[in-house]
Amino acid sequence: MTLAKLLAALCGALILPIAALAQTPPAPTAAATAIEAAKERANRGIVGIVSGGVDGTYVRIAADLAAVLDGPELRILPTLGKGSLQNLTDLIYLRGIDIAIVQSDALAYAKRERLLPSDRSISYVAKLFNEEFHLLASREITSIEDLAGKPVNLDTRGSGTFLTGSLLFNLLKVPIQPVFHDQQMALEKLRKGEIAALAYVAGKPTRLFRDLKPGDGVHFLSVPLAPELIDTYMPSRLSREDYPVIEDEAGIDTVAVGAVMAVYNWQPETERYRRVKRFIDAFFSEFDKFQQPPRHPKWREVNLAAQVPGWQRFEAAEQFLRNAAAAPRPDEQLRQQFRAFVDQHAKNVGAPSLTRQRQDELFDQFLRWRTQNSLR
Repeated sequence: MTLAKLLAALCGALILPIAALAQTPPAPTAAATAIEAAKERANRGIVGIVSGGVDGTYVRIAADLAAVLDGPELRILPTLGKGSLQNLTDLIYLRGIDIAIVQSDALAYAKRERLLPSDRSISYVAKLFNEEFHLLASREITSIEDLAGKPVNLDTRGSGTFLTGSLLFNLLKVPIQPVFHDQQMALEKLRKGEIAALAYVAGKPTRLFRDLKPGDGVHFLSVPLAPELIDTYMPSRLSREDYPVIEDEAGIDTVAVGAVMAVYNWQPETERYRRVKRFIDAFFSEFDKFQQPPRHPKWREVNLAAQVPGWQRFEAAEQFLRNAAAAPRPDEQLRQQFRAFVDQHAKNVGAPSLTRQRQDELFDQFLRWRTQNSLR
């Protein structure tokens, strides 16, 4: 055998075992298995929620969601947001965002500006609380129509105030000159006469206006619910109790915009739909916990069944509410059992049956007694 053939044979003998070893994966160690299990647990049931700025109400609402709903099968990851319009964009395009808290008029603005993939790409889980539209102006401005052609602050671009102000002035056909300063700076500019008014969407009373007094040269303008606004906004009122700067005992008419828990309109066969459905089932089932201390007081304004004009409810949320409406309430089930007991007792002792009205009166007394004793 030549030297070349000998070397080739030796190389072949070495290469085959090495190749075989390379094709055989190493057996997983106990540590590697534990790491994989921990990774699976950490990512199980994650739901990302984009909310609001660090000082706003939205982030408090998202924090409450995490505090109440976090568990073995569900984990809520709140994220700070940059305004309702950006939140909608994040909901559609940003990885890891399943739910967005936005103003209810953000959808109308996004549709008008053609910012959505389609008009049916966004739906909602529930309407949350209301936020009032504040329009603070210099004393020489006596009506919203007087702002035509004048500088009016709409907060920063993309903010909730920017959306609402742009829509509202457009619907009312009042062509303002919009400017975009943060609210603290805008208030100073208003006091100096550099702008005619500032708009601000916030739940009343907001601390921005709490120190204003009647002699400060500014006042709130009335924003009645004109026919053009009915499809998007709700009537509200600012009172002297809300802000000492208001001199009229009757208060000031304004409009309110709802905060909405928005979701992308995923199809039922997708994993993202199932993830959002898991969140909805937990949120609706545990909702009573959100209306108790130490949760944010705004939760007490929430009616899960409330409709949002111009929006379509997410199918999983709609189905949960339908099922809940069809199922008898626990108190109603107990009432039926109480009636059956009273009827059977009357039959056993040969006494006449009580009327349904009298049975219900006794049952209501029992419920009050039970509640009082449970609080002791």
